[in-house]
This record gives sequence, C-alpha cells and structure tokens, in this order.
Amino acid sequence: MSVAHARITPRKALRVLSRQEVNRLKDASQTGLYEIFKRCAFAVLNCGSHGDDCFAQQTEYKEFEIEVVQLDRGIVLDIYNAPDKAFVDSEVIFGIREHLFTVLRDIIYINDEIINNSKFIASAELQSSELMTNMVFHILRNANILRYGNPNGLTVCWGGHSITREEYDYTKEVGYQLGLRALDVGTGCGPGAMKGPMKGATIGHAKQHNKHGRYVGFTEPGIIAAEAPNPIVNELVILPDIEKRLEAFVRTAHGIIVFPGGAGTAEEILYLLGILLHPENKHIPFPVVFTGPASAKTYFEKIDAFIGSCLGEKAQSKYTIIIDDPEAVAVHMKKEFKRVTQFRKQHNDAFFFNWMLEIDNEFQQPFIPTHKTMSELNLSLDQPVHKLAADLRRAFSGIVAGNVKQDGIEEIIKHGPFKINGSNDIIAPLEDLLASMVKQQRMKLPGTEYVPCYEIVS
Repeated sequence: MSVAHARITPRKALRVLSRQEVNRLKDASQTGLYEIFKRCAFAVLNCGSHGDDCFAQQTEYKEFEIEVVQLDRGIVLDIYNAPDKAFVDSEVIFGIREHLFTVLRDIIYINDEIINNSKFIASAELQSSELMTNMVFHILRNANILRYGNPNGLTVCWGGHSITREEYDYTKEVGYQLGLRALDVGTGCGPGAMKGPMKGATIGHAKQHNKHGRYVGFTEPGIIAAEAPNPIVNELVILPDIEKRLEAFVRTAHGIIVFPGGAGTAEEILYLLGILLHPENKHIPFPVVFTGPASAKTYFEKIDAFIGSCLGEKAQSKYTIIIDDPEAVAVHMKKEFKRVTQFRKQHNDAFFFNWMLEIDNEFQQPFIPTHKTMSELNLSLDQPVHKLAADLRRAFSGIVAGNVKQDGIEEIIKHGPFKINGSNDIIAPLEDLLASMVKQQRMKLPGTEYVPCYEIVS
C-alpha cells in the first residue's frame, strides 16, 4: 500500500535552497541528481524494511515521486505514492521526515561543493590523499556530525544485515552496555547488526537519563536501497561512495566493534586493518574488538585464520576477540577510549576527527567493480601487507556490489559472475572464508537462496 500525496516541511535547520539548486535537483536528464535523490528518499521512506533486494520493490518505486517545491518562506517536499509504513495517522513519522531533508541536504552539498568544486577536482587529478580526507571532513562538518567539545566517545559498530536472532539480541546487549557508559554509537544505519547496538544503547542512555545520546548512521547511495536507515538513527549522513563512507567511519570513531557479518563486514575489516598496518599508524591507539555470542565463536575463528594466513600475525595483533561477554566489550572500549583521548590531547589532534591517521590514496579512490577491474586485482604476497589488504578489500567490495547493489547485480546479469584469481596462498583461504559465509547464510537474508556473484579461479 502507498499514500497518494503528502506535503512536508523541515522541522530542524536546513539551509534554504536557491531556485537554481531546486531546478538542478529536478533535472534528471542533465545531471542525474534527481534520480539519486529519489532513490535515497525512497529508501528512507522504507525505514524498517527487512529486504535486501534492490529490484524487489521496482513497481512501487516507479509509482513513487518526490518533488522539491520552492516557496517564499523556504522549501517543502511533495511526496506521491510513498510507502504507508512511513506514516502514522496520515503524518510522516518525525524521524523519517528529518532523514528526507538530510538526504536533500547531502545530495545538494556533495554535488555543489565537492563534485563540481574546481579545487577538489583539480587536486583529485593529482591523487592527493589529503584532499580526499578534506572532502570527507567537509561533508561531515556540513552534516553537523563533528561535535567540538563532546566528551563521549563514538563507538562504530560493524556487522551484517543478515544475522540470526541470537546474534541480533547480542548486539543489542552490547549496545545497552555501551549506553550505560555514556558511549555513543555509529553504524552503517541499516538493519541487523547496524540496528541492534543502537536499539540497546537507547535503553542504556535512558537508564542514565542521558537525553543526548547519538545514533549516527553513515551510508551512501549505492547501498542505501539494500540497507534502508533504521528508525533509531538520529544523525544521518550520506557520503558519495563506499570509500568515503569507510573513511568517515574511521576518522570519527574512537574505536570499532565488529559483530558477525558477510562480505560487507569482511570489506570493512580489511579496510581498517590495511590502514592500521600502515607504518605511519603503528603508534596511534585505535581499539578494535571482534565479538559475538558463543555460537559465533567459529565464525570469528574463520575470520582470524583468514587474516593470519593473508596478512600475518601483525594484523591479528590489531584487534581483540571477546566472545559472549557484552559487559567486557563495553568495559574494554571505555578503558581504551581514555587512552585514545590522552593520545589525542598529547598530539593536539581533534577529538572529533582523527586527522593523524594516515590513509593511502589507494584506500580512498573509488573502486568500480567490473569484470575487468575484479580480474586485475593483485591478490598475492609480493607486495607490502597494507597494499594487499587494499586489494582484498576491493575483492569483497565487488562481491557486495554483486550481491545487493543495482549496478553490480546488473553487471552480473549481463556478463556472469566476477572472476577472482590470485596466488594460491591467498586464494585458498579466501575461498574457504567465502564458502563458510555462504554456508552460514551470511550473504543474503535468511530464507533466501544465494547464488554466488563470483567465481574463484585458481
């Protein structure tokens, strides 16, 4: 079912758009900006959806329309044929209303101030790592994600949208323990292990009468349709691509907790380890915990073995594994956050944005998964370990695209599975890890049949 028409206005601060900006947003034929806005807006209105098939709601999506209307007093959004789950008593739910204007804010800002900004374009051609970081900083600052003087640490939680009920309940308990300790939570903003910690933290914050708990959601247009923002997110930011989303995670986080997940979680782990293994980052404290219920012990043994085989013991030393003990996870993070705070004070680094972390340009340049780019990945030990991590990250990024992103799925439909090849000492553990994820139903939601979008070529 859908609601025929609704008109909404922003309740919180949103800069007034010029007529030129409104017209540009409407113009789908020239810039494609409207289509990006429409796709993200539809995902927001599908808040609470448990599907991860971007094609499943195509009919509903085609009937849906959203129009930006410029009035003398500001702007309003006219919405047609929106999913009825976004409404209560014929009114758009407040959180969804604000997420819609967040989408509008970020799409306009990124297009005007980043993509079409000559200083960013010129520097990007020189492949400046510093410039890429500044892009991320500007986007986060515009979204009011960077809070000067906020004493609470931001715990970024990673994990899959396709997890068991037991694993989901565990993520809630960890979030609850974090909330009791006044720690804020950031996630990829979707369902499963992205929603659970936020839900638990709301109870922990409430028990401590903390009315300023932050539940920060980081997303990007390519993934938002498969991972619609969950209803607990009270600060949403849309980055232009997966690489800037990943950098936003690690720049704003004071520590990261990893729950069980699939290819997307493996991509995040490899991205993070690749950065922490960079020689320039060896002295920077950055707590990382892998955790899950007792039933997830085997999962993390597989992940740990894969990391050990491909990246070595040094990579394994960058994280702590804590099984079936939510309180111990929160206590560990709280303790480590004090060390992070002390380090940043000593080095005059910002508490809200980790400027000191060195991130190579190869972790920042957008990777477009195609059959050609996937087959050209250097999956061998004949390179520095952090560079191998970068290409392993790209391999999993391609699998994520083939699983849930529209462009990736269309590529698979046209040309068949991605071919992944490399040296046997990398390919063998990679194949073993992927097989275990498929067996545990971590590639798609439970109850759906998974057809691999990749083929391992030995």
